[in-house]
Amino acid sequence: MDWQALLLSIKLSGVTVVILIPFSVFFSRLLAYTPFKGKAWIEALVMVPLVLPPTVVGYYLLSGLGQQSWLGQQLDHWFGVQLVFHFSGLVVASLLVNIPFAIQPIQRAFEAIPTEVRDAAACCGMSRTKILFKIELPMIWPGILMAFVLCFSHVLGEFGVVLMMGGNIAGETKTIAIAIYDSVQAFDFESAGLMSMLLLLFAISVLAMTTSLSRHIGAGSRHEN
Repeated sequence: MDWQALLLSIKLSGVTVVILIPFSVFFSRLLAYTPFKGKAWIEALVMVPLVLPPTVVGYYLLSGLGQQSWLGQQLDHWFGVQLVFHFSGLVVASLLVNIPFAIQPIQRAFEAIPTEVRDAAACCGMSRTKILFKIELPMIWPGILMAFVLCFSHVLGEFGVVLMMGGNIAGETKTIAIAIYDSVQAFDFESAGLMSMLLLLFAISVLAMTTSLSRHIGAGSRHEN
């Protein structure tokens, strides 16, 4: 069991959701409520990571952010930041790959809020910010929770884009998924099986708890109404 790789994966998942979920709340609200030209193309772009192979995403990130690229050279020159084969690069890759897993559940939750609820709040003189924090956020918690779980779990199991962007550096870019791959390559099926079972049990447990909590929240909201 590679505990260092597991802890690195948990760290990567945590950093990803802390950055991505707040951004997704505001961006999802924009997509849910604001009509604008080209909206369909923006929504399609959000979904691209779902249909592109992770290695393709990793290739474009490697080409666009590597030391041979203009952007990679500028980041290194001005900020001393090197993203490729570093943990920070894994964060960038995880953020991009998990955008649809964060935005889609939250956007659907916003769209499920009855229009009359928001209209009534506006008629009472509430600002858009107050409507968001006082009314909308309490109503979309199931969507936020689902986005959190999907992103966290997906980052834990991500392999292709992580390997392309970060390589296999112990303590820096070697995640639990890469550790499983290394164990299989070394014919250490016991360790690979143990780590795989751990991820499987985690996924089942978290999804079960999320579903149960979402139903409880939904039942409570209907009871209050």
